[in-house]
Amino acid sequence: MMQITDTILMVRPAQFRMNEQTVVNNFFQEDLEMTQDAITKKAQEEFDTFVQTLRGVGIHVIVFQDDLVPDTPDAVFPNNWISTHGDGTVAVYPMFAENRRLERREEVLELLDSEGFEIDEVVDFTSFEEDEQYLEGTGSVILDRTNEKAYCALSDRADEDLFIYFCEEMEYTPVWFTAYQRVDGKRKPIYHTNVMMCIGIDFAVICLDSIDDKKERKNVVKHLREDGKEIIEISEDQLYQFAGNMLQVKNKKGETYLVMSATAHKSLTAEQQSKLARYTTILSSDLNTIETCGGGSARCMMAEVFLPKK
Repeated sequence: MMQITDTILMVRPAQFRMNEQTVVNNFFQEDLEMTQDAITKKAQEEFDTFVQTLRGVGIHVIVFQDDLVPDTPDAVFPNNWISTHGDGTVAVYPMFAENRRLERREEVLELLDSEGFEIDEVVDFTSFEEDEQYLEGTGSVILDRTNEKAYCALSDRADEDLFIYFCEEMEYTPVWFTAYQRVDGKRKPIYHTNVMMCIGIDFAVICLDSIDDKKERKNVVKHLREDGKEIIEISEDQLYQFAGNMLQVKNKKGETYLVMSATAHKSLTAEQQSKLARYTTILSSDLNTIETCGGGSARCMMAEVFLPKK
């Protein structure tokens, strides 16, 4: 199983704002003193530039244009509701916020089909919403596809029992823990795993300091090391700059890139950049408005396409 892909699905926002339904446990979100129209326009500009940056190095980007109706202020983060897999499986996930559930659209699957990808089965986990159990895609679950392991930081948006069930269904070995961040002087669970860790082909970028339980931290390190990943640690301060929210991708030539925001890129030390440069090329784009209001960054905007071609 390949760890990285050369094809990315992205959703261009028709509207964008700080989602009032997600701010309750996404402590990265902030409002901007701008009009709604100005925020949307800026987010669209950041999105378009990001797509151009990816396409500029030969990464295949499939763009789905969102609509004004229904009201989906977080549609720009599709990786939370859909993941695709090399055997032709599409997984669809249960979401914490009710208005985010409206992002799950059949037209997105139709677009992938029209682009020549084979969808053999849709595994639908959304019924778990009835029991208030959530697992928000590759926001909640970091997949080491090659080694068939799944990492998950438990939170309001990542239920332990559902994560274990997901791993049984999708045939991954589960590795779970709780990661924390400072909020008003208290330690509160980080809402998504992909804010604090990223797994590439040969490396893992991770904020180990966010895993307060020493046994859990030691277990995560053990799994990463036994699979030959060089662990590149980031600090909690860097985590707040979205330095954990990265995704390694490749182009048609097989050249690899570690994609992140300009904010994340600037936060990395020379030593961290040097370590990453041994494995891949850093590619960054300014996503400041999307990061500030949405509380998510580059990785959240990219849903990887691993489906086989017809």
